[in-house]
Amino acid sequence: QVQLIESGGGLVQAGGSLRLSCTASGRSFESFGSNGLGWFRQASGKEREFVAAIGGTWSGGVTKYADFVKGRFTISRDNAKNTVYLQMNSLKPEDTAVYYCAALMTGYNAYDLSRSYAYDYWGQGTQVTVSS
Repeated sequence: QVQLIESGGGLVQAGGSLRLSCTASGRSFESFGSNGLGWFRQASGKEREFVAAIGGTWSGGVTKYADFVKGRFTISRDNAKNTVYLQMNSLKPEDTAVYYCAALMTGYNAYDLSRSYAYDYWGQGTQVTVSS
């Protein structure tokens, strides 16, 4: 069974930091290093939006970020642990949302990394709340 389990969400004051983790399990992730991995978020009453993504080893680990997180968030991966991270610094109240990790399996390209419809598997989400 394929699973993506997020953790690390919580309540933090504006200007603070959080690190989200997402660990993948299941036979589909036997070649985890080749998978594209992304973080998306959905605030209450809003559509889900792209946050950050990282490509597989074939891409040299290319990273992509939404403009609103550039310079504040960093995505990384540990293929030995089947885990992707999102380090979030200088958090703002508008970063409050449920954060989801997602995985791209095979046959994707760098363009797909920021496209939610391209992703094959999704986690259940973790709540991030930033107080002012």
